[in-house]
Amino acid sequence: QVQLVESGGGFVQPGGSLRLSCLAPVRIFSRWSVGWFRQAPGKQRELVASILTPDSANYADSVRGRFTISRDNTKDTVYLQMNSLKPEDTAVYYCNFPLSDYEARFDWGRGTQVTVSS
Repeated sequence: QVQLVESGGGFVQPGGSLRLSCLAPVRIFSRWSVGWFRQAPGKQRELVASILTPDSANYADSVRGRFTISRDNTKDTVYLQMNSLKPEDTAVYYCNFPLSDYEARFDWGRGTQVTVSS
């Protein structure tokens, strides 16, 4: 079973930035699209960004232009650079290999909390 380990969350004021990291030690990491999901209190977990190759990154409308996803296949790691953060970005962020906007291949990790507040 794959153990996904997210890190980099924290508390930030509106307009601030954070960079999330996720170690995803999957045997064929480089061949699969990997993404970041988030779950806000009382809401369904949803995909916000995914990437297979640098030219094939996709973003939810709510984060496009503010978030950038990247990956390092040599380290089995995916990153999410989050800029211009808004209070509505507050959520627990998870990485995984998406099957849809709401489902993923593996069990969920513990996630990393992002809180945006003044």
